[in-house]
Amino acid sequence: MADYTYTPQPDRGADASVLAYLITTVGVLLLMMTLGLLMRLEQAQYISIGPQWFYELLTLHGAGMVGITGIAGAAIMWHFLRQYVDLSRGIFIANLVLFLVGVGMILVGVLFGHFHGAWTFLYPLPAKSMGLWSQGAAALFMGGLLLIGVGFLLLYLDVARAITVRYGNFSRALGWPQLFGHDDGKAPPPTVVASAMVTIVQVTGLVIGASILTMMLVNLYVPAFTIDPLLAKSMIYLFGHIFINATIYMAAIAVYEILPRYTQRPWKSGKVFLASWTASTLMVIIIFPHHLLMDFSFPTWFLVTGQVISYLNTFPILVVTGYGALLIVHRSGIRWDMASRFLFISLFGWGAGAMPAFIDGTISVNFVMHNTLWVPGHFHTYLLLGMVAMVFGFMYYLVKPNQNAPDHFIDRAAFWGFVTGVLGFILTFLYSGTESVPRRYAVHLPQWVPYDRVGVLFVILIIASSLVFILRFLTGLRRAGREYPRASLALAQARQT
Repeated sequence: MADYTYTPQPDRGADASVLAYLITTVGVLLLMMTLGLLMRLEQAQYISIGPQWFYELLTLHGAGMVGITGIAGAAIMWHFLRQYVDLSRGIFIANLVLFLVGVGMILVGVLFGHFHGAWTFLYPLPAKSMGLWSQGAAALFMGGLLLIGVGFLLLYLDVARAITVRYGNFSRALGWPQLFGHDDGKAPPPTVVASAMVTIVQVTGLVIGASILTMMLVNLYVPAFTIDPLLAKSMIYLFGHIFINATIYMAAIAVYEILPRYTQRPWKSGKVFLASWTASTLMVIIIFPHHLLMDFSFPTWFLVTGQVISYLNTFPILVVTGYGALLIVHRSGIRWDMASRFLFISLFGWGAGAMPAFIDGTISVNFVMHNTLWVPGHFHTYLLLGMVAMVFGFMYYLVKPNQNAPDHFIDRAAFWGFVTGVLGFILTFLYSGTESVPRRYAVHLPQWVPYDRVGVLFVILIIASSLVFILRFLTGLRRAGREYPRASLALAQARQT
């Protein structure tokens, strides 16, 4: 048996830059939820903003949710990873600055330039708007995305530098000596393994995403410079799928770090854990063809690969993380509070969201279901009840005054309101998908409207509950700030011991 040792270290408290990331996160997240509510109100025929405004909001909502979950995941990863490697605070701050500038460009391009080509910005749509938006609006939108991507790329390159300085290379950071050789119990901690995997896939995806955005910006002003549309679509979906998947892999670090602190049990980097993260490193990069199953011009082997990898990728990290959480919580005497509840329920949300994706990844099903509301049902599940729940758990963990501080009744009520709201909301999506209600339609037929109206009620419940969490976090920052010096002192004393 490998000789694992585990000494839970006091958390040093959140750096001011991490808090800036989280404050940005809750602000943008609340805005994106509001935009989602407006779209559902439009489909439910409670309001009438018109198709153009609907698609502008759809474009902002899609791009905004992808970007802000990336910011939130990066905050969690950076907060815990800096306990093991020497990260650059300057690069971390620069990423946030570039993100905010990019968001500003996108907002101007959409709200004032009326760009509404969706976050996927599929070629050649941005350059062929039929007069609905200007060339400058498309340039602002794609330029903003490019700037955000550059910021994230700088961040991951700094993570790569720090990991290689500490561990020598990525094979050691992924625990390959222990995976393929003798397991001596000295594999890197889960946070380092997860960060190494995320860095590999994100650098790959961001370079490809930046490449296609640059090419499309050139095409915008030099129409003679053309791009193969199928190649462009493949590059966009490879970049987009990697990025959104990596957000939950970064957020899962909160589970690996916080639950062991609550239970005083180790989360071991054993062979199964290491094998799962190594397998997912490869599969996350090559899984994107399941978004292209309806593009019949692709070779059959390419589409079959997408289906098979979609099946396989459902299990490694998700199953290992879920099973690991059950092991360390079972009979641990854990004190359940808002942080631990959110982190534990997030694993259910992650797994539940993967199941509709697993079904949709089947070619014969995909032909019927992919362009219906079934797909938003699946990704809203693992984003809201998975990734966002991890973020809320991390936020409550940071501002908890002390280990024995009780939760307020309002917090517990809001927690169950959030869970109920998300489940009800995504079920209206999934049921609508089984009824062949199309996705991305501003106007719904009369027989679809009842589903939309039920969905609106659950969205309101989600937003109301999220407001409680956000206000608790913001009002708790000053109190948490008074606790951090004591945590830092305890950490220094532990190191001296």
